[in-house]
Amino acid sequence: MNIYVGNLPLELTEDELRREFSAFGQVKSVSLIKETYAGSLQPRLYAFVEMDSKIEGEAAVFKLKGKEIGGREIEVITALPLSNDKQRMSFNIKKGRHLHTRRQLGHQA
Repeated sequence: MNIYVGNLPLELTEDELRREFSAFGQVKSVSLIKETYAGSLQPRLYAFVEMDSKIEGEAAVFKLKGKEIGGREIEVITALPLSNDKQRMSFNIKKGRHLHTRRQLGHQA
């Protein structure tokens, strides 16, 4: 199960985040991503954590949502899976369209 973790303190390490999630089960991977907001040039840190099982991941999301780490209330949500349809993604990106398909939105294709 993939989990998005946002609003992380900039000094947080991968090992520290792994420890937080390890309390709920086996952590397969942790990917920290540091980038800069385009408008304000403020740096931000977020992560994707992959848990071994859905049950462990759901427990981590429930218990860690809103937890304070390094003076920041973190955001923890289940990450949406990426589409396997690379042609559709490529077309939508080229046309500047949102990546949701009509079927994902509940409409008939």
